[in-house]
Amino acid sequence: MAPRPITPHRDHGFFAPDSVTRRVWGYPTTPLVGIQRATVIEELDPNLIAAVHDTGDNYTRLDTRYARTVQYFASVAFADAQTVLKLADVLVKIHSKAIGHEPVGGGRYDANDPDSQLWILVTGWHSVLKAYEVFGPGKLSEHEERQYWAECAIAAELQTCDPADVPRSREEVHAYFEEWRPRLAASEAAQQMMDHLLDGVNAVVPRKGLLRAVRPLANRTLRHATIATMPRYMRDLAGVRQGRVTDLVVTLWLRTLMAVAARSHGIQRYILGTLSPRTLPVIEPHWRGIAPLAPVVLTPEEARHQWGYPRPRDAHLELRARQAQRVFGDGLAPSDDGLIESQALLGHLG
Repeated sequence: MAPRPITPHRDHGFFAPDSVTRRVWGYPTTPLVGIQRATVIEELDPNLIAAVHDTGDNYTRLDTRYARTVQYFASVAFADAQTVLKLADVLVKIHSKAIGHEPVGGGRYDANDPDSQLWILVTGWHSVLKAYEVFGPGKLSEHEERQYWAECAIAAELQTCDPADVPRSREEVHAYFEEWRPRLAASEAAQQMMDHLLDGVNAVVPRKGLLRAVRPLANRTLRHATIATMPRYMRDLAGVRQGRVTDLVVTLWLRTLMAVAARSHGIQRYILGTLSPRTLPVIEPHWRGIAPLAPVVLTPEEARHQWGYPRPRDAHLELRARQAQRVFGDGLAPSDDGLIESQALLGHLG
């Protein structure tokens, strides 16, 4: 059967084809372990768990949310600049709805808050790199790792956080998580959500055909693999237990599987098509080496100048103020502005 025609991207986006970002984010560990690890660890932020718990969407439509998360992060790494700017702009609108009162500390949460956005960004990029190191080819060189975090700072320009706050080395990343450690909290809601996300395969993989038979084994493998990458203090906060022997066995087993998958675009296409079908057109041009219409790499500033998008931290301030007034001033639920618009880019909400 002839391969499906692939539509070239307009340009290379924000990262070159040979960038460290594309090498790491394009490895099959990313959608299977890296993103799952990120979504699990993120819940230790009391503000984030308050936002997620209030909607209940991770329980009612985890498959849709996971697919959209994979698609967004893959787009940042592999899509053309205009597509990424449009996604980033809509994301600010979506996050304007995620505001409210945080029950653990009694304060307020806002998904567009720069500190929360930096936590999500660093946790995501670190988790993808961690999965690549543990279950993939291994650690990057010091030079490559510094390049990776410099490229993460480029991605920060697509969120409301300050790129200058992004750590730029392994030591700075470690210091960042140590600084966050006293702020982390494992409420009952957080532990329940983390356990649910660790069993993500049971929610996101269809219950039919061959997949139905392998779902329990796949879920058990990826659950153990994700836990194996988590530091002990995070495991303690999450209330999960796993011995060193299990860590070692699942690491060796998944490293072998990922080495096989990395050699086959067919296997990777099947995995991604199962977890996030709308991501396939994003990454297929990279897999097949299809040049974009304009073979250039842009900076976010150049792209914003060309297509007229504001910086995310300056975007939709009127909408964000209206949402804050509804929630904190009028005691009403936030409106759904932005959610409907997102479906054209990230798929139906389900």
